[in-house]
Amino acid sequence: QVQLEESGGGSVQAGGSLTLSCAFTITAPCQFGMFWYRQPPGKERELVSGWDKYGAAYYSDSVKGRFTASLGNAKNTMSLHMNNLQPEDAATYFCRAGPTPSTLQSTTNRICRAVYWGQGTQVTVSS
Repeated sequence: QVQLEESGGGSVQAGGSLTLSCAFTITAPCQFGMFWYRQPPGKERELVSGWDKYGAAYYSDSVKGRFTASLGNAKNTMSLHMNNLQPEDAATYFCRAGPTPSTLQSTTNRICRAVYWGQGTQVTVSS
């Protein structure tokens, strides 16, 4: 009932740019928050970007000013435009759908309370 698929990863040189896309299909009667995460090789998965309850995007300190998250022009897509990529940005990038705080307070529906991940797309940055 929730499917996520990332695309757009690749290899770039330091200072280059990439735009990732996440196509999502949600047929469950739920409201989800959408996020971008990444997992560098050998490290924990970390939050890159999300949207607050007012619809404003927020970013981790490590990418602020270089990455821009947006809802795509096509329905049910979101994008992450990454500028000035550095070797430390190399990671597998994931989109995530998760329950909002109000959802957790208002429903016991397991589908609505679950967290969903795409399969990830790899970004490699050479120095």
